[in-house]
Amino acid sequence: MKITKVRTIVIYGPRRKAYGRTYASGLGPRTYSEHCIVLIDTDAEITGIGEVASCFARRGRIYEAEIEQLLAPVLIGEDPYRIAHLAARMNAVFEGSEPAKAGLEMALFDIVGKDLGTPVYNLLGGMVRERVGLSYSIPYGGPGEMAAFAAEKARAGFRTVKVKVGQDRKTDIEAVRLIREAVGPDVIVRVDANMRWRTVAEAMQVIQAIQPYDIELVEQPLPPRELDALAELRRRVSIPIMADESVWTPRDALEVVRRGAVDIVNVYLMESGGFLAAARNFGICETAGIPCIIGSMPEMGLATAAQIHLGVAMTNLGLDSDCCGVLYHEEDLLTRPLKIEGGFSYPPVGPGLGVELDMKVVERWKKPPA
Repeated sequence: MKITKVRTIVIYGPRRKAYGRTYASGLGPRTYSEHCIVLIDTDAEITGIGEVASCFARRGRIYEAEIEQLLAPVLIGEDPYRIAHLAARMNAVFEGSEPAKAGLEMALFDIVGKDLGTPVYNLLGGMVRERVGLSYSIPYGGPGEMAAFAAEKARAGFRTVKVKVGQDRKTDIEAVRLIREAVGPDVIVRVDANMRWRTVAEAMQVIQAIQPYDIELVEQPLPPRELDALAELRRRVSIPIMADESVWTPRDALEVVRRGAVDIVNVYLMESGGFLAAARNFGICETAGIPCIIGSMPEMGLATAAQIHLGVAMTNLGLDSDCCGVLYHEEDLLTRPLKIEGGFSYPPVGPGLGVELDMKVVERWKKPPA
């Protein structure tokens, strides 16, 4: 089998609002997600599909250009089964652009799974669990609004809520306090600063104030490359620290381990550069005794399905994950919705990724918002 063509489609998927307003976090407000769909055709008439997702603005068009100009030529004429070889070749021709590489690699895994008649999770070593426990993010708002939103998600079955902090110290502390009261003692509460705090002292002011509210972890409290500061903060607070933007590639995972910077690592399929690199991130952390979760950009249903395949196959998935990005959008682009219920995501049934694109939705989302 040979790869004959790589196609790309930039899409603009509308985000759900929160509190009747545009969803916002430390990364800014988002009215839509600009992602890129990739389709890899073969001479065996098997087409693999993948999604390039990013929570940073205006990235879909950038990744599309990088795929078309730099990465797709590496794949044309090659055997799609040689995934590790092709991933290495993409890395050799272009350093960076991990989400673009992840989308292409995702499509390769989809081709191989379809050809073999087996789900992608079997290509990753097989199931170690049948479902993935979920966390749901609580966006910026007034403390009362955030508490009501968190209570709604807890009633919907989510076992963990992640509070977006970084508005200001008073608002953050009050929001966490009210959310803990609203969800009760049995729901896990974690916080995510999205790199908003600039110094150890600034982070400590909020972390120490929210400690009485039984906080599971603090995600990415400081800028991503401030690993020594993260390590210092970790030593000075009792709530575990989780890396997010600090860890993209396996090289990053190795560095946070070496520096003793964090207690937990949030592994992204997109930021890692695909299944293979994400699995390496999991393995590096597992060797160091550091548990991992899976983070979200947030993805549409296509890449969410890929996340779930990864999640059910990784032995070092220690905490609830963000494998429900599709729920942050007004609708999805799959012909059959993913099974996400009761606070869990379940892998799709079928070979490859087990999902199909609804091309009517894809066509509708090709037009940029006004």
